[in-house]
Amino acid sequence: MEIPHGFDNKQSQEKVCRRKKALYGLKQSPRAWFDRFCKAMISFGYQQSNVDHTFFIRHQKDKLTLLIVYVDDVVMTGDDEEMTRLKKLLAQEFGIKDLGKLKYFLGIDVARSNRRTFISQRKYILDLLKETGMICCKPAESPIESNHKVIKWVGKSVDKKRYRDWLEDSFISH
Repeated sequence: MEIPHGFDNKQSQEKVCRRKKALYGLKQSPRAWFDRFCKAMISFGYQQSNVDHTFFIRHQKDKLTLLIVYVDDVVMTGDDEEMTRLKKLLAQEFGIKDLGKLKYFLGIDVARSNRRTFISQRKYILDLLKETGMICCKPAESPIESNHKVIKWVGKSVDKKRYRDWLEDSFISH
């Protein structure tokens, strides 16, 4: 730690600089940040999920707002008024940056139309293929058709031997 600019060191040799926020850089900092975040969310009227502790819910009348945290990224969806209110509250408590509508998160591309939301992992898979040097590899035959539409099972039988052989060829022998 360096002495701040403008500090007169000649007056007293016994003065010490004290940091008000020594949160980052410590091993405990992610846990301390998340504990602080949880307390803030609960004080804002949100409930923490028992199944996933990074998931927070606020349900009032017919309005639902959901929020999930991954490391220091927060994704929220729900009622527009509540999201605006929550952003203001979070900005008072933490240093936040609003990145706008979700486009990409944890390897998932998000695209919207007027009526639907589409999710895809195309970019993530292409990045993985590039990273592993397999971008030019030829696809292997698999027991399911490409672009297969899922329909209610009507009692068609599956060639189990073909599937088993494919699994052995693909995974066990390599």
